[in-house]
Amino acid sequence: MTDRALTVVRAGALTTVQDLGRPGYAHLGVPCSGALDPEAVRLVNRLLGNEEGAAVLETTLTGCAVRTRCAVTAVVGGAPCPVTVDGRPAAWGTPVRLAPGQVLEVGAAVRGLRSYVGFDGGVAVAPVLGSRSTDLLSGLGPAPLADGTALPLGAATAVRGPVDAAPWPGPPDELVLRVRLGPRDGWFTPAALRTLATRAWRVSSASNRIGLRTRGPALERAVEGELPSEGMPLGAVQVPPDGRPVVFLADHPTTGGYPVVAVVREADLARAAQAVPGTVVRFVPYR
Repeated sequence: MTDRALTVVRAGALTTVQDLGRPGYAHLGVPCSGALDPEAVRLVNRLLGNEEGAAVLETTLTGCAVRTRCAVTAVVGGAPCPVTVDGRPAAWGTPVRLAPGQVLEVGAAVRGLRSYVGFDGGVAVAPVLGSRSTDLLSGLGPAPLADGTALPLGAATAVRGPVDAAPWPGPPDELVLRVRLGPRDGWFTPAALRTLATRAWRVSSASNRIGLRTRGPALERAVEGELPSEGMPLGAVQVPPDGRPVVFLADHPTTGGYPVVAVVREADLARAAQAVPGTVVRFVPYR
């Protein structure tokens, strides 16, 4: 490995390499994967002058720390968090210049769940099926980071323009997800569909990159029995036997056998990625 690299000092609860994923392989059983908050990744990369899909680090709740082997510019975005360089406070949401050997510490999220750490040139691990993303369910891409992991960086050829302020959206206090009913809404009673449209759930602590699980009222089935496995899109609201909706996120399985009562509009899923356990969730049907 060249000196254009970094070493993980503290991996945190879960830190993975993510880009914008590997779409187009669902027929092979490979989900899109990729960053759960792709808009944050695009903004981090724009601030660095990278291609918008350059690979970054996605942290979960507790942040991470890395030591650079070269001079590099970094941006920390997504969930707001404290940032330090060699223990001294540094800027969140704007470019920070690092000298060789310095340690960039990304602290625990103070709002939201997932912060994104980008570097000029991007994280240059070997791509799999056109993506550098870690897919936890399929086991594709690099393993979640561990202390001591070394990661190569791409060539720093970017040219950045001046930025006075970047439009970072804040994590939601209440998660409102617009949904289109179906394809199996007919498997639920009319009362269950009214419940879906009018009641609130809360984000469960069992949520992960595969799905956002909820706790709250159960949706009553009108049709009992088993459903043959069928394709599952990103944002599918699947209802397991306990009746509590599960929203499929980036690492979701490509098939499933529980009925899908609705599908979340893809533009709303980035907010789902930043919703901490206990956040109120509402589903709003639209046509």
